[in-house]
Amino acid sequence: MKTIDVRLLDEKDEEIADALVFLGMSRHAARTITYLQNVDGATSSELESGTGLRQPEVSIAAKDLEERGWINRREEKKPGKGRPHKIYSLKIKFDDIIALLEEQQKIGFEEAQLKIGRLKELKQ
Repeated sequence: MKTIDVRLLDEKDEEIADALVFLGMSRHAARTITYLQNVDGATSSELESGTGLRQPEVSIAAKDLEERGWINRREEKKPGKGRPHKIYSLKIKFDDIIALLEEQQKIGFEEAQLKIGRLKELKQ
């Protein structure tokens, strides 16, 4: 039997993931990006073990994060037969992701303020 060391999300990581969820990210994507910000790269199975997500949840999260341009995916051939491993890593720095989320929140807040102002005008 083969053993591998897999990093697990700790209390601080859980808090990071919760904050990302609060900011509008899916739970799966938040846990995945939190895990990836702590490692140079991770296979799907490492992401599953480290985040507590199931394989389909990791795949959906990875697709979402790839579409946002936040992570890279590459394939690495395994020794012997079988499908290659998918290796995921951050494409941009985690600080840049935070900055993007901050900007989205600012825009959302400004839009909400405009709608509230308009509601006040319309009620008169």
